[in-house]
Amino acid sequence: MTTCAISSTHRLVWTAAMAALTAVGAFISIPLFGVPFSMQTLFVILAGFVLGPGHGAAAMLLYIAAGAAGLPVFAGGAAGIGVLLGPTGGYLPGFVCCAALAGLATSGAVEQGRTPWLRCLLLGMAGLAALYALGVTRLAYVIDADWFHAFAVGALPFLPVSLVKLILATAAFHSLRKQGLLPR
Repeated sequence: MTTCAISSTHRLVWTAAMAALTAVGAFISIPLFGVPFSMQTLFVILAGFVLGPGHGAAAMLLYIAAGAAGLPVFAGGAAGIGVLLGPTGGYLPGFVCCAALAGLATSGAVEQGRTPWLRCLLLGMAGLAALYALGVTRLAYVIDADWFHAFAVGALPFLPVSLVKLILATAAFHSLRKQGLLPR
């Protein structure tokens, strides 16, 4: 097998793995202050960092396709098209945008051996902003609420924990890169 074929296979395996980890993250729930926080966003951001914008977004599309096809991979073990059409359905395309934006932080950086901590944090925050903007907009539409009310229930309680997950994803990316485990 040629180096190019091995590299391509390595990236495909990582793409599938990040989709699977996002599904696992849906089942890891930490209740804080009466609000359950899943670990999905950590893996969404990490998918972007590890795979870059294109493959990171592809991993999230694979995750969404699995759930839409009926696999119970969405939060709480939910599945099906109804989840995409429901009040939280906007967060799922937000995952795609978040992974793509986070992936811009490390695009080209792995090959060059740089440590883009600040870029990871800034573009990860941009990704989270896109995720919450899409999610809150869909939530407001479905529950027929104004955007500020939807933001108060669909984003505000989750933002501090999302920033912690962003820091953890950045640290995990740098650790994986340091160990030479990232796809090339």
